[in-house]
Amino acid sequence: MSAHDEVKAASAQFYAALNEMLTGHQGSMDAIWSHGASATTMHPIGGREVGWDNIRPVWDQVASIASGGQVTLTDQLLSVAGDTAYEVGVERGHGTLADERVAIDQRVTNIYRREDGGWKIVHHHTDLSPAMMALLARLQAKG
Repeated sequence: MSAHDEVKAASAQFYAALNEMLTGHQGSMDAIWSHGASATTMHPIGGREVGWDNIRPVWDQVASIASGGQVTLTDQLLSVAGDTAYEVGVERGHGTLADERVAIDQRVTNIYRREDGGWKIVHHHTDLSPAMMALLARLQAKG
């Protein structure tokens, strides 16, 4: 299998994990993410997390309020250079968070790195989602 095909498979694994998280189960994110201190994310809910120990709780938080939805990557462009790869595209779909349906339609950049013979995601960055940010603000105001 070519490196390009391996990264494409890693991308499919990430989006399968993202869809599983939208049903309230975060666990499969553990398998596709780098667990290193250099992993980073900038979610549609704002903020920036650095290191797996800071990234994982955000996925856990979203999974704890998610009860359904689906997201797909469209307009994928993938490039591999040695042990690093990136993809850009558009995430489209919807999620049900705290019983409220929220549209997903945002540009995304994902960066992968070959680690221990496989490809792991080391960076995930999307546009901000005003709808998701407003929902989380309402939830925090209630709590």
